[in-house]
Amino acid sequence: RHGQVFIITFSLGPGIMATNVGSAEAATIETPARIEMIQQLLTSMGVDDHDPKVSQMLLEFAYKYMTEVLKDATVYQEHAQKNDLDLDDVRLAIQTKLNGQFSQPPPREFMIDIAKAKNAIPLPIIRPGVHLPPAEYCNVAPNNQVVVKTENGI
Repeated sequence: RHGQVFIITFSLGPGIMATNVGSAEAATIETPARIEMIQQLLTSMGVDDHDPKVSQMLLEFAYKYMTEVLKDATVYQEHAQKNDLDLDDVRLAIQTKLNGQFSQPPPREFMIDIAKAKNAIPLPIIRPGVHLPPAEYCNVAPNNQVVVKTENGI
C-alpha cells in the first residue's frame, strides 16, 4: 500500500540499536546517539573526513576497553575484600592496562643519543672486487683428488 510507515531495527554493536523509521517512498536511518558522540569527538579533534565505519570501530574499541577495565577493577575490588567498586580500583585497572597494552615510544632525546652513538662508529671500507668468506668456508677450492694409474696398478 502507498504511504505505509515501517520500522526496521538492527544492531550496531553491543547494546546499540539503530531504528529506521520511514515511509514506503523514502527510508532514512537515524544515527544512534553514541555514534553521533564519536563523530563529534572526531570533529573536535580536527578529523573532518573519515569513513563512517571508523565511528563504529571506535565505539566498539571503547566498549571493549571499558568492559575490560571494569572487569579488572571488579577483580581488584574483590581481592581487597571491598563491598563497592571505588575510584581507586578503576584507576589501578586503567594503569595496569596502560602499562600492559599501550606502550609509549622512547623519548626523542634518548633515540637521538642512541643514533649519535651508533653513527659515530665508521662503516668498514669497501674493497673493490669479489668478496668471499675465508677459504675454509668457500666451495671454490678443488675438493677432489685425481688418481693416475701406473703400470704397477697404483
